Order: sequence, then structure tokens, then C-alpha cells
Amino acid sequence: MISARAKEVLSGPSMHHHQHHEKKATHVFDGTNYVKVDKVRVEGLDKTKNDFVVHQCKDIFKAETFRDVIVACTEAKAKLDQAAIYKSVSILVDTSKGPKAAKDGLDITFTVKEGRRLSASAHTAVGNNEGSLVLGGKVNNMFGRAERLSVEYSRGSRQTTGYNVSFVKPVANELSRRLTVQGFKSSGEYLLSSFREVGRGAFVDYTFPGPLGQQSLIWEGVWKEVSCLTRATSFPVREQCGHSLKSSFKHVFARDTRDEPVCPSRGYLVKISEEFAGLGGDVKFVKGEAELQLNRRLFWDMVLSCGLQGGLMKAMDQDNVRINDRFFLGGPTDVRGFNFRGIGPQDSGNFLGAEAFWATGVHLYTPLPFNPGKGRWGDIFRMHAFANAGNLCNVNLNSPDYPDQLRRMQENIRWSYGAGILLRIGRVARFELNYCIPKAAQGTDNIVSGVQFGVGVNFL
Repeated sequence: MISARAKEVLSGPSMHHHQHHEKKATHVFDGTNYVKVDKVRVEGLDKTKNDFVVHQCKDIFKAETFRDVIVACTEAKAKLDQAAIYKSVSILVDTSKGPKAAKDGLDITFTVKEGRRLSASAHTAVGNNEGSLVLGGKVNNMFGRAERLSVEYSRGSRQTTGYNVSFVKPVANELSRRLTVQGFKSSGEYLLSSFREVGRGAFVDYTFPGPLGQQSLIWEGVWKEVSCLTRATSFPVREQCGHSLKSSFKHVFARDTRDEPVCPSRGYLVKISEEFAGLGGDVKFVKGEAELQLNRRLFWDMVLSCGLQGGLMKAMDQDNVRINDRFFLGGPTDVRGFNFRGIGPQDSGNFLGAEAFWATGVHLYTPLPFNPGKGRWGDIFRMHAFANAGNLCNVNLNSPDYPDQLRRMQENIRWSYGAGILLRIGRVARFELNYCIPKAAQGTDNIVSGVQFGVGVNFL
């Protein structure tokens, strides 16, 4: 778009009337010739502060050639678009005008149209194996530096409800560095574990780019209440009921080179998190999780995807980790062929979760047979064949016999395979309809043999 504007300048009426101007413009707009950016103007600003816009555009003055100017302007436009406070951003590149204009000087003009400050929305959202109706309102560009205050209420298909108030602000006008402060209340029912959880709390999240990937430092304080779901709730679940207070610090590292998060065709994801709970409150544990995904495009538009997940945690006092902090496994988003949270230790039909897990999966994605609707609606559908495996168990990290603990992770492996069709919903979620064949399971697992439907954001 910038190049098109530059050509428009070259073909302007002044270029035909003044031959020396034509020579000057031809020289300036040659991509390899040296130029100097004299001025950068931003028109259309109303609520946005000048220092925020200056920070996004400052690198344009470092450009030395016209090609550098085009690149710098494109990057500045991308930053302004990323701020999500403008309806439109356009750029005009022109030669410098005026008596003091340099021979090789350029004037850059950004024309922006600011969006509405107040907005309301009603939409559906997709979580892992759950859909929700979300009602909310936002105050955009609250203080003129791309801050956002939002209030949301949600009600999910699995009897979950919640509301939150969040404030997001770029740190030092850097859009890649964000500070998020949120207060929330949430409630949910976990049928296979026969308990209800209500959480009230707040968290602070500072996200910033690192040398290898994105980093996040998170503090969370939450007051949780666990209660029985039915009269038949087993005793191991009943003794977990009551109130708890957790204060935890968490670090998350993520490096994501995938072309898209929902149905990637190339690239990889590495995600590692560590959490320490115990600086205040009565919940004390350390937890670590890791996720790896590799994607490679093959012939005939086929994609091979491999994923691996794992987690380990340990209580920091004499008590076991509480049921609402443990790992759970099973369902259409990880180990298919099993019900949601339907793998692992249980008592009287109530699944209790565990302190260690791993899961892996291999997928082969293909287009629909004969490629109907290619380039249009057919691109949002994919066929896939898969094989999943995993295990969930308790380990004793106080024991010095680590080979024995590792052996426990290798025992009683559950695995399944199958095939199905998936529907991609933009770049935010996907639906899967699979036929699953569980091949290895324990007698206490909750198996889904045959057709299984899943919806979510993160799939193994």
C-alpha cells in the first residue's frame, strides 16, 4: 500500500509541470538511494497521547534508504494496528516541501481513525470441551496509551459461570510488554469427580519478550471453596471440601513458530511453566508443566503433527495436594477415546486426579476427499487419523528410588486410535467429530468407544 501511494505521488500534477521535481522524485523513490526522513505526521488523533504514537513511529527516522523507509513505515503501521484502538491506518510517502526541504528529504503522513472508546458485546466463546455465552463491555484507549478496561460475564455449557474485571496496559508504550490486572469470580461443576468449585481472586500478569520466546510472570491469589455435588460423593472427595486460600507465583515461557495455533501446518511450539504456591495462604506446592508440538507439511497438502505434554507436582507440607489443584487427564482434547477427566485414580466412581501425568499424540491431517470447495469453504474442514497415549498417577518424590518412580509412569499406559473430521472456527477454536477405538485402559477408566465430539482451543 505504501508503494502504491509513492507511485501516486510520482504521478501527481506537480511532477508533470516541473521537470526538476520529477528528477528529484525519481531519485528519492529509488529503493537503493539514500534518503532522509524530515517529518512524520500523524493526523486524526483525538484521545491518543502523542508520546504513545511517537514511540511506535520513532524507528522511521533511522531509515537510510527508501527501501528502509518502506519497511519502517510498514512496521509502524503494524504496531498501530496491534494497539487495536484505530478503525483504520493509512500512510502517505511524499517528497519534502518548503524552502528548507532537503534534496533527498521525505515527509511521512499517517492518517488514523480512532475507534469508539466505549463498546459492548455479546458473543460465544470456546474453551476446552466447553462453549460459553459471554456478555461484556470495554473502555478502549482509556488513558490515551492503548489501555483497556473490560468487564465480562460468562455462562458455559458445563454449568460454569464467571465474571471478571480486567485492566490491560502496555508497559512504557511497548505493545510487546503488557501488564494485566484482573479480579474474578468463577464456579464450575466437575461431574466425574462429583464436586463443585467456586473461586474468587485476583492475578497480576506481566508479559514481555525474551531472547528465545515470550515470558510471563504471574502472581495469583484465590480463595476457593469446594463442595460435594451429590449425596453419593465419595469420602476422599468429601474430605477435600471446604475453603482454601492460595497465593502463588508462576513463570511461563513460550516459543511459538506455528503458522496458526488451531490447525497449524508447519512450525513448533515449546511451552514450559513453573508454579510455586505457599507465600501466604494454606495451599503449598510446586508444580511444573511442559508442552511440545511439532508440525510438518507433507505431500498432497497433508500435515504430520506430533505433540507431547507432561506435568509433575509435589506438596510442600505433610498433606496431599488438594483435588482442585491436581492434574486430570482424558477427553477429546488430549487422550481421545476416554471421557473428560476420566483417566486415573478414582474412588466409588469419583475421579481424584493425580500429581504426575504425561500424554502424547500423533496426527495425520488431510484435505477432504477430492478437495471439494478448495480455496473456499473446503479449507476449514480437515480429515485426520490419530493415535493418543498417556498416563496419570501419583509418585513419591521424597523417595530416593527415582527409577522406581519413573517405572510407575510407564505402567498402565492408556492408548487409543481413530479417525475423524474437524472444523476450524477462524483462528480461535475447532470442532472435532471422531470415531475412537480405545486399545489399552484400566477397569476404572471412563471409556468412550465409538463416536466422540470435542470442541476447544488447545488440542494434543
